[in-house]
Amino acid sequence: MRFPFRICRRRLLSVLFGLACLDQAPLLGKDVLPVSLVVHTEDTSGRRFDPTEALGAGIDGGIGGAADRLLTRHNVAAMRSARLTRLTYRLRTELGIENWHWNPEGQWSDPAHQQGYWTSSDRAKKPIRVSWGYKLPRRGDTIDNANDSDYSRLTDGDETSFWKSNPYLDAAFLKDGRPHQQWLLLRFDNPADIDAVRIAWGTPYATAYKVQYWSSDNDYGPGAHWITFDHGALTGGSGGDVVLKLAERPASVKYLRVLLEQGSHTAPPGAKDWRDRAGFAVREISAGRIGPDGMLVDLVRHAADKTGQTFAHVSSTDPWHRAIDRDPRLEQPGLDRVFHSGLGNGRPIMLPVGVLYDTPENAAAALRYVRRRRYPVTQVELGEEPDGQFGNPDDYAALYLAWVDRLRPIAPAIRFGGPSSQSALSETWLNSDPDRSWNHHFIRALQERGRLSDLQFYSFEFYPFDDICHDIPAKLIEEDRLMDRLMARLTAEGVGPEIPRIITEYGFSAYSGRAMAEMPSALLMANILGQFLSEGGSTAYLFGYGPNVPVNQNMPCAGYGNMALHMADRDGQAATPLPSYHTARLLTGDWLMPKGMHQFLPVEITGGADPAVRIFAVRRPDGQLGLLAINRSPDRTIDLHIMARNAKGEARPITGRVNVSLFGPDQYAWIDQGPLSRPARSAPPVSMSSHMRNLDIVLKPLTLAAVIAP
Repeated sequence: MRFPFRICRRRLLSVLFGLACLDQAPLLGKDVLPVSLVVHTEDTSGRRFDPTEALGAGIDGGIGGAADRLLTRHNVAAMRSARLTRLTYRLRTELGIENWHWNPEGQWSDPAHQQGYWTSSDRAKKPIRVSWGYKLPRRGDTIDNANDSDYSRLTDGDETSFWKSNPYLDAAFLKDGRPHQQWLLLRFDNPADIDAVRIAWGTPYATAYKVQYWSSDNDYGPGAHWITFDHGALTGGSGGDVVLKLAERPASVKYLRVLLEQGSHTAPPGAKDWRDRAGFAVREISAGRIGPDGMLVDLVRHAADKTGQTFAHVSSTDPWHRAIDRDPRLEQPGLDRVFHSGLGNGRPIMLPVGVLYDTPENAAAALRYVRRRRYPVTQVELGEEPDGQFGNPDDYAALYLAWVDRLRPIAPAIRFGGPSSQSALSETWLNSDPDRSWNHHFIRALQERGRLSDLQFYSFEFYPFDDICHDIPAKLIEEDRLMDRLMARLTAEGVGPEIPRIITEYGFSAYSGRAMAEMPSALLMANILGQFLSEGGSTAYLFGYGPNVPVNQNMPCAGYGNMALHMADRDGQAATPLPSYHTARLLTGDWLMPKGMHQFLPVEITGGADPAVRIFAVRRPDGQLGLLAINRSPDRTIDLHIMARNAKGEARPITGRVNVSLFGPDQYAWIDQGPLSRPARSAPPVSMSSHMRNLDIVLKPLTLAAVIAP
């Protein structure tokens, strides 16, 4: 037989691994592919990493009660047993367009009315067990990336409410000598004939602005650009309620934008805070055609509901809010609870601070708090997914640097980074610049200010597939190309080797489905980690640390599953392990040593190359060779013959005591029954140790193996 020996007398292994007794390669058959490879065991040029620094997971906010369900002793023990030692704390409030009261104790800028700009106290009378998000009543976006339960104040039909842009993007605060024009836009369900708008201005209003439309019905149409209406460029604006005749003939409009260029810097009566006069405010916007009676025929749907109003999106949002705006459905685990939970495993925890919907004062207070408590923090991540919320990369760069300037004096040794992008491959939206890379625009903005060195790590999320239906094994192979492309593009766009690259979330998809709970999720996890670290990545954090239940979010054909290490029982407690858990254990306990520097070794396929096969080799701190072998084929067994090449170029058999651990369909299977989906079997990897004269491994379909050899 071929695993792990070439002779048939080792019957025990045949029983354990369900393999036929195969003593010669010619007898393998057409469904078995012989693959020969050579490991360059004395090459010292490969990337080095320590698993205690490189492998981690993240916890996030959730609906009310999520922290209590997650951070029980049982769940914490289950999560820690995966041995993913690093922890990142994800900030769901940023995704939900909400302000984070990381400490329930704090100060309002207008304490008499319990409203304004909030700064949490950098001290606490008792440990912080839970914190909350607060909705922003000056919101301009119809939808968000979290609970998506709020709506835009631009098209809500209530002219006592208003949208206001972020005052921290005003020249009065930034003083960076660069224009930070703001904008609001409407998207019609179908192209509409538009020749007029009505703008009910708030305070401050725009004194100079343009009304424009996108030249295409396609968001990313080649050559598409913004066109200012014939009469759409306005100066000398004085606020109030304005109806503008934009053109003599209507234009067919899918996207309408009001570009805000100069502000009045006026404030409502009685306002004393500088932020009240910074930015732009609009109470309501309408658009359509001027009718025969000279009145505007409004084509905008106005409703205080995301499903009833015309879609609106804005460049930024004022973080002003009130005590009554607390969102009971969006809570974050309290900082003290997280740091005392044990999930940090004695290692520094990555701390987030809000940027897009927060203030630098609140971020600075959070950093002072963890410093006073002597919590281990060496990295602070600024903001979350500005690209996914179609923010202007230059605006984010300006805010990023403003926050760094406030934070660095508090903790000079801490490293600051971001942008925690939804994808390092994101494109800018409705942008006429041929270079649509969001990341490139962001990096270029830092370079133009001479401050790229202030980006001390680059963070991004990696969910390679929106569509998790159809040919999943083919997608596993496609991930190789996506990661290669991503890493090469980062280098080309200015994220050089001196800037550590961190994946702050990774998984199959941002949408839940069956593939996340089946064997492909194990193979994807192993490959992402092997590929990212071997190509120079610093740390990768798995998303889905806590237990969860199967759901379907995007496509019915994707079935039911979820990103999680364990199935959750009815009380939210970790029950049956899922593939990611078994994979984490195999990687951290079988392939790698718990700590110490490992070095990747070059692997050369000398015969029978197959894109479904990935091999990663490392030299472990104990001097042994560690191999991670992944077979992503759904129907083909791989017969691996492995040799070692020394510094003289001589290939030799690998002999001696060999440990092999296997995880595949024989150990794990999933029952697809909609919301009642669950594992049919869930066993840990099977392991065996024996002395060998030749290292041959038979790897069945959709299986991964960890091999330790001399």
